[in-house]
Amino acid sequence: MRKTLLFFIFLLSALSCLAQRNNLDFYISHALKNSPLLKDYQNQMASNSIDSLLLKATYKPQVNASSTNFYAPTINGIGYDQVITNGGGYNALVTVSKSITDSKKVAAQLATIQLQNEGIKNTSTISEQDLKKSITAQYIITFGDIQQLNFNKEVLTLLKEEEQLLKAFTEKNVYRQTDYLTFLVILQQQELLLKQVNIQYQNDYATLNYLCGINDTSKVNLPTPAIELQPLPQISNSIFLKQFDIQSLKLANSKALVDLIYRPKASVYIDAGYNSTLTYQPYKNFGTSFGISVSVPIYDGKQRKMQYDKLTFAEKTTTDYKNFFINQYNQQIAQLTQQLLSTEGLILEINKQIKYSESLIIAERKLLQTGDLRVADFVIAINNYLNAKNLLTQNTINRLQIINQINYWNR
Repeated sequence: MRKTLLFFIFLLSALSCLAQRNNLDFYISHALKNSPLLKDYQNQMASNSIDSLLLKATYKPQVNASSTNFYAPTINGIGYDQVITNGGGYNALVTVSKSITDSKKVAAQLATIQLQNEGIKNTSTISEQDLKKSITAQYIITFGDIQQLNFNKEVLTLLKEEEQLLKAFTEKNVYRQTDYLTFLVILQQQELLLKQVNIQYQNDYATLNYLCGINDTSKVNLPTPAIELQPLPQISNSIFLKQFDIQSLKLANSKALVDLIYRPKASVYIDAGYNSTLTYQPYKNFGTSFGISVSVPIYDGKQRKMQYDKLTFAEKTTTDYKNFFINQYNQQIAQLTQQLLSTEGLILEINKQIKYSESLIIAERKLLQTGDLRVADFVIAINNYLNAKNLLTQNTINRLQIINQINYWNR
C-alpha cells in the first residue's frame, strides 16, 4: 500500500514537472538561451568594453626599444664619403613618449564606445522582444491546434455513439438506409477532419520547437498560455523610441569629435641609450635626448563646416523617423485595442450560440433515440455546433494573438 502511494505521488510529481516544462515560459526561455543573435550582441558589448581599455592604454606612456646599426667600409679608397657616413653608425635606444591629450577628447572617444554599447544593448532588447513575440505567436497557434484536436475528438466520439444507435434503428426500419448512409458520410468526414487537424498540430508543434532550438518530436498537451494584457509604458520611456534618442546622442558626440580635430595637438618624448659611429671615444657615447612636438590646424578647405552640414542632415533624418514612429505607434495601439474589444464582444455572442446549440443537440439526441427526429435535422444541428465551436476557437486564438501584439510594446 505504501509503495503504491509513493508511486502515485511520484507520478503526479512527474506530470506536474512535465506540465511546467512545456508551458509558454519554458519555450521562451529556451529560445532566448539558444538564440545566436542575442549571443552575438553580448559578444559585441564585451568587445566594446575591451575597446575602451585599448583607448585608455593608447594615452598612457609608450615605451619602445630600438636599435639601428650600419657599417660603410672604404676599400682601396672606394666607398661612401666618410664625411657623410663616418664609416658607420650604431645605436640602441629606449624611448618613452606620451601624447598630451585634452581630457575632453578622451571623454568624447570613450563616449563613442559607450553609445555604441547603449545602441547594441537597446537593439538586443528589441530583438529579445521580437523573439518573445514570435515564440508566443507560434505557441498560441499550436495551442489552438490542440483545442481543435480535442474538440473534434469529442465530436467524433459523439457521432460514433449515435452511429451505433442509428444503425440499430435502421435495421428495425425506423430510419431509412439513406439516412444511415448520410450520417455515416458525416462520421467519415469527421474522422478525416480529425486526421487533418492532427497533421496541422504536428507541423505547428515542430515549428515551435524549431524556433526555440529544441530537438523534440514527442507530442505534448500544451497548457493554456498565461497571457494577460500588460500596461504600456510612456512612449518616451519605450525601448523602441530610445533607439532614436541614442542616435541623436551619437550625432551630438560626432560633432564634439569634429571640434576636437581642430584643437592643437602635442606630444613629448624622451630617450636614453647608446648612439655612436665608433670613430672617437665610443665608450663615451651613452646619452639621452628629449623633445616636444606641436601641431596646430590652420586651414583645411572648410572641411569642418562640411562635416557639420552632414551631421545636421543626419539629425533631421533621425527626427523624421522618430516622428513617423510615434504616429505609427499611436495608430497601431489604437487599432489593436479596438480589435481586442470587438473580438471579446464577439466571443461573448459565440458562447451564447454554443449554449443554444448544445441544448438543441441534447434535445435532438433524445428525439433521435425514439425515432422522432429526421437524421438531416440532427446533422444540421451537429454542423451548427461544429461551426460555432470552431469560430470560438478561432476568435479565442485571435484574442490571444492581439494581446501578444500589444504586449510586444510594453518595454
